[in-house]
Amino acid sequence: MTGAPPMERTAGALPFSNSKLSVLRKHPYFSDLEPDAFDQLCRYAKHTTLKRGTAIFSKGDPGTSLIAVISGTVKISISSPDGRNAILNLIEAGEIFGEIALLDGLSRTADATANTNCELFVIDRREFIPFVRSQPTLAMKFIELLCARLRWTSDQVEQIILQNLPGRLASALLRLSDKHKREPRGRTISITQQEISEMVGMTRESINKQLRAWATRGWVKLEHGAIVVLKPDVLQELVDAGSNDDE
Repeated sequence: MTGAPPMERTAGALPFSNSKLSVLRKHPYFSDLEPDAFDQLCRYAKHTTLKRGTAIFSKGDPGTSLIAVISGTVKISISSPDGRNAILNLIEAGEIFGEIALLDGLSRTADATANTNCELFVIDRREFIPFVRSQPTLAMKFIELLCARLRWTSDQVEQIILQNLPGRLASALLRLSDKHKREPRGRTISITQQEISEMVGMTRESINKQLRAWATRGWVKLEHGAIVVLKPDVLQELVDAGSNDDE
């Protein structure tokens, strides 16, 4: 797929409900904008609803937009010519993605796919770049975002090169669940075992065996399409130790 996903927008200056606009207002990179500046940002936002499995953009596509997730989950991944997939990140409601190619004007570095049914806000680069230039504080926050992405990628590389399966799996679960630690449901990650196997570079069978061992010990709980981290401190010990234990 090239370009941005199909858009649906209602006429009017602020066509979206306050609950949807709150996704942008609550985002740490936009929360400090003055009301007039935030209203301007909202006028740029185009609304789209996508079905699960829909391609949002592909690696090599032009970076024409910044995307915010209103609801659902977006998978950021890469694939090889022989059909192998690697998941780099899962972007959830309240998060943004697509900023790298948006800011440098080059091509997309990975594929983005609707991992569930999704609602998105899409902001065109032609409008967003001049807006950022008029908001120095926002520009600094996007530098912070790029640094966070780089740290995330560095952590993934470290896992694959230096850690065995338990350490890699524990590190991935902690990174994915950290954003949920203050929510009422706790550290629940909406992810399948196949998806997490593509994230840590191991077979689904190996992932299933390890998770079942941890579930027996009460470290995690396995739900349909989700994993609940019950003992993050224990998993962190596995990460810190490099984990020489196969279970």
